[in-house]
Amino acid sequence: MNKGKAPPRERRASPRRKVNSPTEVTVNDQRLAATLVDISAAGAFVAAPVSPAIGDKVEIIVPGIGPKAGSVIRVTPSSFALIFTDVAMQSEPGGVLDRIFEASLSETDVAVLRKGLVANDESLARRVVDLLRRFSLLVEVVNKVSDSLSLDELLPRMIRLVTEALDAERATIFLHDAETGELFSRIAQGDGVTEIRIPAKAGIAGAVFGADRGEIIPDAYADHRFNPEIDRRSGFRTRNILCVPLRNRQHAVIGVTQVLNKRNDGFAAADRALLEAITSQAATALEHAQLFERLERARREEADLLEISEAISSDLQLETLLAKIVTATTKLLDAERSTLFIHDADANELWSQVAEGAEAKQIRIPANAGVAGTAFVGNRILNIPDAYADPRFNPEVDRRTGYRTRNILCVPVHDRHGVSLGVVQVLNKRSGPFNALDEKRLKAFSAQIAVALQNAQLFADVMELKNYNESILKSLSDGVITLDDKMRIIKTNDAARRILRLQPDDKLEGTAEQVFGNSNPWILKSLNFVARTGGTDYRADTDLLFTDGSASTSINLTVAPLFDIKSKAIGYIVVIEDITREKRVRTTMARYMAKEVMDRLLESGQEIMEGTTQIATVLFSDIRSFTSLAESLSARETVAMLNEYFTEMVNVIFNHGGILDKYIGDCIMAVFGAPITNPLDADNAVTVATEMMRALHRLNARRFAQKLGPIRIGIGMATGEVLAGSIGSVKRLEYTVIGDSVNLAARLEGASKYYGSAILMAGSTVQALKTPRRLRLVDLIRVKGREQPGEVHESLDHFDDETFPNLKKLLEAYEKGMRFYRARSWNEALGQFASALNVTATDGPSRIFTDRCRYYRDHPPPDDWDGVWTMETK
Repeated sequence: MNKGKAPPRERRASPRRKVNSPTEVTVNDQRLAATLVDISAAGAFVAAPVSPAIGDKVEIIVPGIGPKAGSVIRVTPSSFALIFTDVAMQSEPGGVLDRIFEASLSETDVAVLRKGLVANDESLARRVVDLLRRFSLLVEVVNKVSDSLSLDELLPRMIRLVTEALDAERATIFLHDAETGELFSRIAQGDGVTEIRIPAKAGIAGAVFGADRGEIIPDAYADHRFNPEIDRRSGFRTRNILCVPLRNRQHAVIGVTQVLNKRNDGFAAADRALLEAITSQAATALEHAQLFERLERARREEADLLEISEAISSDLQLETLLAKIVTATTKLLDAERSTLFIHDADANELWSQVAEGAEAKQIRIPANAGVAGTAFVGNRILNIPDAYADPRFNPEVDRRTGYRTRNILCVPVHDRHGVSLGVVQVLNKRSGPFNALDEKRLKAFSAQIAVALQNAQLFADVMELKNYNESILKSLSDGVITLDDKMRIIKTNDAARRILRLQPDDKLEGTAEQVFGNSNPWILKSLNFVARTGGTDYRADTDLLFTDGSASTSINLTVAPLFDIKSKAIGYIVVIEDITREKRVRTTMARYMAKEVMDRLLESGQEIMEGTTQIATVLFSDIRSFTSLAESLSARETVAMLNEYFTEMVNVIFNHGGILDKYIGDCIMAVFGAPITNPLDADNAVTVATEMMRALHRLNARRFAQKLGPIRIGIGMATGEVLAGSIGSVKRLEYTVIGDSVNLAARLEGASKYYGSAILMAGSTVQALKTPRRLRLVDLIRVKGREQPGEVHESLDHFDDETFPNLKKLLEAYEKGMRFYRARSWNEALGQFASALNVTATDGPSRIFTDRCRYYRDHPPPDDWDGVWTMETK
């Protein structure tokens, strides 16, 4: 007895049973359960239960029809639909024929068929013809799909074959695209192939695909899943539909086949069985073609992405890089236009240097504006199939440009740390809306964009830093020479070349010994000292011989080690300061005037120092009772007090364009308008006087904290023509001004003691003011040494509500008193001055005019009295 496996043919042979003997079939998948129901309804067999579920045992009873009724054919899920399609197949030879589609025939099966044909069994003959037609059709299917791996070729071939085999008007084979979650097909149209895509759950095709169960729809318009809009657009009229799943060898659904409008009557179960048989033969080829197409597409995309990445990564110029990125993005996604927006963190804006189809060179929008801003701020991909249906889209741009935006894809661009750099926006994919694959592509490409942008930005930063350093070196007035660790000269700036008197074509190259060893060996010694000690060497006011030995110049030289960013010594730096006459003058003059005045003076040339006549305002400031103040201090304390006082006052003068003419003991003389004039010279002088009083107030506050006595000063100012220039002996010159205005300013400073006022100014200064000031007329006086009288005014700008709380009330009474005084109404004037003193008892001018009114009341002046008061002292 043979215990091994039975021969394949014997194992595949169908068992024979008695009449009405049942065969148990386990319903192991949903497809078999559905087929049992449909074929049972056609009357081909009796099944119990009639509506089986997965896992049920099904008894199949074959009706007693035909000469050899009672034979039962073994049923398998893959052959069930072909076996039980009509009553004729219940004959024994017919059953054998059906096994052709599920397994090879044994010798016994061949004998059965031969016997039936010899007996001229008409039913068997018809069955043989029908099976041969089907076999021919399946052979054609195999031939059609065996010589190509192109879906563009296979799908149209299979559609034509299915349409002819089922005598229908139209057919469509949909394959499932797992990447996009869609069903797609391709149809020949003109000279090319057009792709159709629908959601995987849409319509009748989507329902069959999801349920894995074929359906016959006798009336398309009666089915709610049918979309009549397609008929209205195409002009076609759909009557009935047959739709079956497309399964691979593992019985996984990879798509659906949909056939429309059978020409004779409607679709039947036999049509569905035939369609499933046809598509099952083609499924493997279609699946392989789809896989091959995916692999080819992935290979092409990878090659394209690599080519594009190499192209953009090789360009470090930001403007050309942006143009390349935009062009590459449009090509990669087969779109019409692209824009790359980069985030400007300082302005919180998205800007684009290059936008396809835009006339403007640069576009700027708020970082949260529109579709691009939403994608950037939300840090998410936005895929908008209909731009005009999205409220974030601004159609005004289309109206201005005449362009029509259909669909939009926006993907944020991140660096490797996840920081958002910007967003890339693509418009109008040519073949329809953007899909998930496009999102995946653009997301992958955006990573390459980020790397390219960072490389370009890094290059731009390096170049900017290089240019910045070059600008610094070029702008320096000091010469700079850098050397490497071998003391070879690497770089020199323009100032160094000028100091060394090199010609434009001359090159300073070689080692330090070759360049400086003969003419200036002391520089070499300085370099060697720095190399040996690692410190810095400074040589002041040293003669530098020019390379040709013709002359020399005085320089200050500094030699120091040169370090990289990791503090590693990489060479040396030599700084040469040219001590020319101009620099000596600058150093000296910086002690007398503000830098701006000094620069303008030097730019004006030497002749301005030789003597000019011009209008200037002169200011004198003197410490009151300095002698008694100094007597209470030691010599060192007196010097310290003066230095502190002069520092405060001179800074104020320099800050407002004045020059320090000289110190006269504790007195300061400042000039505004010489040697350089300014329309605001008088205003600047008054401002300086005001600020000097405020600075004195702060200084006295510090002195009070130190338990020191306060300092009080008086200031006098006058404006007029002066002679300005360098005056003195051949060996010592001093820049100063002389003239009547100088004398008047000095007299007014002295008069301030008499009037008890801090700041007095001549009428000429008041007339020269360009801006209103808070002043009061103090007197009409004739100073000693000057015949012409003039008005004297007091400046009150330095007072505030704290230092002079009732100033306005005092001035009202004082001005009324002055009017009565000029009118010789002595008693009335006395009343007003008394009111002023009631406000402030220490007001000096009010006290002086009170005394004068009393005197003139008792000793009336002559009729030609002009109100001028003559100062008998300086």
